[in-house]
Amino acid sequence: MSKRHLAVEPWKKVSSKPIYQNRWLSLREDLVELPDGKTTIYGVVTCGDCVGILPFVDRDRVLLIQQYRYVAGRTTWEMPTGGMHPGESFKEAAQRELEEEAGYRAGRLTKIVSYHTSKSVLDETAHLYLAEELQPVHNQPADDTEFIKAQVFPFTTLIRMAMDGQILDSMTIIAALHVARLRGL
Repeated sequence: MSKRHLAVEPWKKVSSKPIYQNRWLSLREDLVELPDGKTTIYGVVTCGDCVGILPFVDRDRVLLIQQYRYVAGRTTWEMPTGGMHPGESFKEAAQRELEEEAGYRAGRLTKIVSYHTSKSVLDETAHLYLAEELQPVHNQPADDTEFIKAQVFPFTTLIRMAMDGQILDSMTIIAALHVARLRGL
């Protein structure tokens, strides 16, 4: 049978070996059997579920955060994002991250989309929300590694920044383009 016919056949995990783990991610090495019967080693990084929140301060303006991202080696503009805590619902995590990173609580959270942030070696699903009817909150502790500046931008500026490569964060780009489509922009 040709490889083309085997494209949709699932791979079978023969064994799995943990390699590394911290509170944010884990790395494992799986021995898998391919559809043609051969075996190979496959590395998998697991981060789990995360949330992203596109907060509108009014109909036409969004709040973005700026922070230095170590892996990217640069400062980025992005929407508030973060991982899930044990036992949290997606909406609870979205409200918590919005409070911690932006200093607001949403009166209304609307699910935009869920998607896999990588299709190959990273096991992470992002759940994106539109936040509206924002109310300021005070004294929300940020994570120890977060040094964040918040700033309001016209939504059209966010779209331009996403389209011209000033914003490279996939969660922010996907949320912005979905909302632009919903609003007919």
